[in-house]
Amino acid sequence: MVVTLSSQLQSKLIGSIYDCAVDPSRWEQTLADIIDVLRFRTAILHLSDLRHDRTLVYRSVGIEPVWQQRQVEHLPEIHAEMSRALNSWTSFDEPHVMSRHVPRAYLESSPYVQNCLKPAGIVDIMQYFLIHTPTRLAGLGMGRHQRQGIVTEREIKLGGILLPHFRRAITISDVLDARAIERSHMAEALNALRCAVVLTDARSTILHANTAAEAMFRDGGPIHGTGGILQANVASAGSELRSAISLAAQDEANIGTTGLAIRLSDKDMPPIFAHVLPLTGSDHRTRLESTAVAAVFIGTAPHERDGAELTAAAFGLTPAETRVLASLLAGRTLADTATALSIATTTAKTHLENIFSKTGVARQADLMRLATALVSPTRSAPSG
Repeated sequence: MVVTLSSQLQSKLIGSIYDCAVDPSRWEQTLADIIDVLRFRTAILHLSDLRHDRTLVYRSVGIEPVWQQRQVEHLPEIHAEMSRALNSWTSFDEPHVMSRHVPRAYLESSPYVQNCLKPAGIVDIMQYFLIHTPTRLAGLGMGRHQRQGIVTEREIKLGGILLPHFRRAITISDVLDARAIERSHMAEALNALRCAVVLTDARSTILHANTAAEAMFRDGGPIHGTGGILQANVASAGSELRSAISLAAQDEANIGTTGLAIRLSDKDMPPIFAHVLPLTGSDHRTRLESTAVAAVFIGTAPHERDGAELTAAAFGLTPAETRVLASLLAGRTLADTATALSIATTTAKTHLENIFSKTGVARQADLMRLATALVSPTRSAPSG
């Protein structure tokens, strides 16, 4: 069975997701439209503080107040179960589906399931993991009512179509304060960001670069603006960057994963990634710059310990494996890593093979991208 959306509907939903990146107040309506199409009853977009068992961000649709209160009461159990699932998960591109991945014995004994989900008529939940650190957990969860039945391949397929757009919007909205843009000039709002931001037209012509981007141009960073055209120093990155900007101008619904986590740095250097946000879909995004078709967000290189520790938490790496990964993220070769850690090269290779097995990747380049993706590539400038 072929599962798809009409091009018009797909474009509408994706455009709405990107609108939320610069106008978070639109999330409720966007989530409502999506669960209607995917045939879910409820949706929750959340950011939780795992250390203190509290919710920091909570956007929901389809949930009555009484069940929202019940969920708050069960936060410790919810966080514990989601952390358990994350520690065994191998692909953040696949959803965690309650009916497929949670043992029946747990469902039958869980206070949360028996006292909250079951009385509300929720029989299944499809969850996408968006952020996971030792103290933070963010995700998108959608619940199926008993009249809709458990999650099928249709919902998984359609969710997969929307996932890269959700991930792009969440990544960027985490740093882009739309309220700041509303209350100040665009240039001032973008200059307040620690990450580099470049607005371009369809030909990659630079229309605006914030202070951090100008510094990259001036200091010989991973991007440059020769002839007023945004370019990447690494040839493969430049090709993907041009492709993403072109797709953003033509049809944002088909941009997919192109432009998500474009590696701008050489393979032997700490990874720096770019994310491309389409701007042409609506006036909510074109207010950044009326003639711009794309906003390119470029993160600073994360500290190697950040990526290694977050990957260790997500995939259950041992301390020795974590040290090897941190060394690789710092730009060392496997042989240099063995020397730095005072271990045999064969031992370092064994650790790397174990990391591959636990994370589900087969190449060092893919491992670097995975580890870096767990660290937010865009961060607000520190206050003071």
